[in-house]
Amino acid sequence: MDNHKEILGPAATFKHDHPVVNVNQEFDKKLTVGQRIADKVADTIGSWPFIIIQSFILAVWVAINIYLVTMSIRHPGFLKAWDPYPFILLNLFLSLQAAYTGPLVMMSQNRQAIKDRLSAQQDYEINQKAEKEIEVIMKHLAHQDELAHAIIRRLDELQAKS
Repeated sequence: MDNHKEILGPAATFKHDHPVVNVNQEFDKKLTVGQRIADKVADTIGSWPFIIIQSFILAVWVAINIYLVTMSIRHPGFLKAWDPYPFILLNLFLSLQAAYTGPLVMMSQNRQAIKDRLSAQQDYEINQKAEKEIEVIMKHLAHQDELAHAIIRRLDELQAKS
């Protein structure tokens, strides 16, 4: 029986027992409500639909106010513009938007950087485990080569005797 342990080789005793961990899922489970909101805001503000919709709203805002200013000049008593040029109210809204969305986007980016570092650490650990596994496989292949050579030598000896 002890001879069989020698025949099995290094791969027979190696334990492949490290669990698979999804860093993204584990990280997302720990997010607070505020962090989830910040991520949603960052995703929304960083999208083309948001840029297109906001550009459309700004263009309509400016166009309506320019139209109302022109009409009130041509026809006194006509409805007055609520935000004539230089569009101070529009600038106030855009400043408020920037003041609130800027920090939210930065928080989301900081969290993404943390998640990236965790992923890089996990990749490093997996690479180390893979290197150990490859080393065991290479030792096992060398062991099999030795066994194959021993078998060939033994066959040659038996053939020489006959």
